[in-house]
Amino acid sequence: MKKIILSMILLTSTIFALHWSKDLKTALATAKKTHKPLMVFVEGEYCRWCKKLEHRTLTSNKIEKRLKKYIVVKVERDDESVAEFLPEIQGVPRIFFMTYKGKILEDILGYWDIMDFSSYIDDVEKKLKKHK
Repeated sequence: MKKIILSMILLTSTIFALHWSKDLKTALATAKKTHKPLMVFVEGEYCRWCKKLEHRTLTSNKIEKRLKKYIVVKVERDDESVAEFLPEIQGVPRIFFMTYKGKILEDILGYWDIMDFSSYIDDVEKKLKKHK
């Protein structure tokens, strides 16, 4: 019985696992082709709040299910290639929700738990409806 439960947990975690892009320019090109919005997660190499946001919030099944509609991108704060697409990054963790055209709809700074982050997604989805 324990093996069955463990197998189900592992299967569920792989079904909802997001496929993170590491290149914002390529992700934007894909977004334009597919008309999917983007979520860009900017992290710092040694940022404990970034790790906490990633492991507690962004990997929860509830959030992963909601983010399946988005192209998800994870970049380092010091990555100079994102400077042409994002404003100057003052603090991390930082999340930008963007239209497929690259317009920033929502800019979130800091750690957020699952419930609060889900609320931000609600706000973004309302804004996305206005842009269609």
